[in-house]
Formats: sequence, C-alpha cells, structure tokens
Amino acid sequence: MENLDKKDLQLLRLLQKDAKLTVKELAQAVNLSPSPVFERVKRLEQEGYIRKYRAILNAEKLNKGFIVFCQIKLKQHERSVGNDFVRDIEALDEIVECYNISGDFDFLLKVQVMNMKHYQDFVYNKLGSLNSIGGTHSTFAMAEIKNTFGIHF
Repeated sequence: MENLDKKDLQLLRLLQKDAKLTVKELAQAVNLSPSPVFERVKRLEQEGYIRKYRAILNAEKLNKGFIVFCQIKLKQHERSVGNDFVRDIEALDEIVECYNISGDFDFLLKVQVMNMKHYQDFVYNKLGSLNSIGGTHSTFAMAEIKNTFGIHF
C-alpha cells in the first residue's frame, strides 16, 4: 500500500462500492480531471489492486439461496491428494468459495444450491465421488447478516 496515495485509496473505495461509476463521476468525487483518474484506475488494475469487476447477483432470485459451509478433511496430507482435491472442486459450480484452513479440517467450502434436497444430491453425487476426501462437516446458514463484498482499509 505504500505506493498508493490518498487519491488512489479514494478511487479504490469508490469503485469497491460501485464499479459502474464513470471516469467523469470518479473524477468529480476525488477532485481531479478525468484524464489522470483514467490513468490512475488503469495503473491500479495493472498493479493488481483491482482484480476484476463483477455484478453481485441475488442468489434467492436465481434459486441458489441455500448456503452451506462445508468443512473438508483430506484422506491424506500428500501434495498429490491436495492437488487432486483442488482440481476437482474447481470444477464444481455449486462451490462458490474455497479456503485452505488450519485446525481439525483442511478446507472450508461455501456451497450455494437451491435447497436441502439439492445439497444432499451434491454431497452424495459430487463430493462423495472425490477420492481425496476423508471427512466432511456441514453447517447451514440460516440468514446472511453481513456481507460487504469489500475490504476495509
């Protein structure tokens, strides 16, 4: 972050809240002209501060509002087993987030499906077919309380 000045940080905060802001709107908000704002945003993209732009969809409206956090324990802690697991779960659309974690489990998955029946089918037919998994534990989200989709800085 040492390469970022106050204007850069302002731009990142603004874009994080609304990525559809135009260069002109961003320029007005940070008291610069559009040309330097355009160059700053391009630099922030090129340097990896901005990874991508995307729309945040309503999972309920798309019949994917049933959220499950699934903890995974691998059968063995060998590199090939871990690599196989990562390759396999990257191909499963129901898994929207995956973290390698410490503690009693090795991975934490966020799974989004239509309902309990679809989750059961996912566990039996997709997760159950992965040879690398030694155990699972599922926790069902009752409500999403906070999801800022952003980073506080």
